[in-house]
Amino acid sequence: LQRMLSIAVEVDKSPNCSSCKIADVIFPFILNIPLRSQREAFLNTMGSQLLRCKLLELLFQHSCNVPTTLPLSLAKILYFLSHSSVLLQYQDETATWQKWDEMLEYLSLLLLSYQNVILAFPLAEHLRSSLTERMDLIIQKAKPKHQDSDDIGHLDIHLQIEDFIGRMQQVLGEPFPLQIMEKLNMLR
Repeated sequence: LQRMLSIAVEVDKSPNCSSCKIADVIFPFILNIPLRSQREAFLNTMGSQLLRCKLLELLFQHSCNVPTTLPLSLAKILYFLSHSSVLLQYQDETATWQKWDEMLEYLSLLLLSYQNVILAFPLAEHLRSSLTERMDLIIQKAKPKHQDSDDIGHLDIHLQIEDFIGRMQQVLGEPFPLQIMEKLNMLR
């Protein structure tokens, strides 16, 4: 399935457009996956970084009380950090801190996937372009285009993390479980 999804994104003239369409179709099924381990297995084994970004973006947009119209960027990922609630409705007796832990896990995965799509190694940096355009861009050694909303500073990150910690303190109290602190430090 993952290989077929990757091919479906790649064969389109606009991988960005096809990944949006595929993500829109898959998203309701993600919401109905009952176990965290199954959701993580599906997202972690996804072959297309661009499709993973789109699915995670939909997941976070779904969990925001006030969705944003920002394009996917570092600023949008910070927005998700400060405006997302627990991502999914849980039918079992999952502890509250585990719900927050899953949210941080997916936020880190979104950040890593976004970096692979935009900033990382040469073949991946043009994933939003079609295969034929991508080869031309690689031959020309063209740098990926950054968006204005990718320019965030250390102060922005610090303020958003502190705001997130404040929200978690209201819900969880203190001290935070070690897994939460590790994920926050990794995300930072």
